[in-house]
Amino acid sequence: MIDDKFSTRPKRKKTLNILPKNPDSTSRGRFPMWLHRPLPKGENLFQTSEILRKYNLNTVCEEAKCPNRNLCYSNKTATFLVLGKQCTRACGFCDIDFSKTPLPPEENEPIRIALSVKELGLKHVVLTMVSRDDLEDGGASHLRQIVEAIRKINTHITIELLTSDFAGNNKAIELVLNTNPEIFNHNIESVRRLTPKVRHKATYDRTLSVLQKAKNSNQASFIKSGLMLGFGETEEEVKETIADLKNVGCDIITMGQYLQASRLKLPVVEFISPKQFKEYENYGYSIGIKYMHCGPFVRSSFNAKQVMELFLKDGNSPSRRN
Repeated sequence: MIDDKFSTRPKRKKTLNILPKNPDSTSRGRFPMWLHRPLPKGENLFQTSEILRKYNLNTVCEEAKCPNRNLCYSNKTATFLVLGKQCTRACGFCDIDFSKTPLPPEENEPIRIALSVKELGLKHVVLTMVSRDDLEDGGASHLRQIVEAIRKINTHITIELLTSDFAGNNKAIELVLNTNPEIFNHNIESVRRLTPKVRHKATYDRTLSVLQKAKNSNQASFIKSGLMLGFGETEEEVKETIADLKNVGCDIITMGQYLQASRLKLPVVEFISPKQFKEYENYGYSIGIKYMHCGPFVRSSFNAKQVMELFLKDGNSPSRRN
């Protein structure tokens, strides 16, 4: 727990996790049937956990309480959370621990991640990060070291970077883009109207600016962003956001149902149906988005390997190959 005297987390009442009305007439529970699924089984789930513990690594799967964690682990994949597990921002949706003064980056984290990638047998690696506004470059140089370490001992690997906005630091953004990731990902998270409520420091327009810079750099093969639904956004606002992402050059958009991770987080206002997700998917394709991945359980890095494979299958070539 973080000492309250050091915390700038917005003060909220500890309210019960009150859910919106269940719109699914076939389900008697608190959640619609489309948010129910059986737990995955298999030896891989435990093997993945053991490898991550062996190298003392953090994953966003664990720290953000992702509902897809067991499924991903059973497929021997995970999204690495780098630069520690304490974030300098306290966003309304995210349950990662907040700290104004996180621990310094661990010097041996790059090699530990690289070795775990090799032991897991990954062909596509997703690296995400906590926001590190306490560091001069926002952690960009450390992230670059991790990418270099992965490529040094893993051949034929593709890499996806899901980054912060680096507080708009252009040099930091350029440093990360200079690693030539196959996918550069920066999430917009919500629609313009709700962004101040959903995100702590990041802004809607700065996110668009970061994505535009990545596209214009031609250093990443594909540009990706994602948002969560269920905060009370309108259909018109969602379509406006999809169009804004298209206009700055996004190739891939992910959309999923927001689920409240704890009582301190923003409540769910609405459950979005699979039919509505499909409508947003069709709209994205209709305006020229190359790949839309939309559904209740979709998260930014969920099935990232499959998305990469689809692009390669369609004849898209990464900007760099091992």
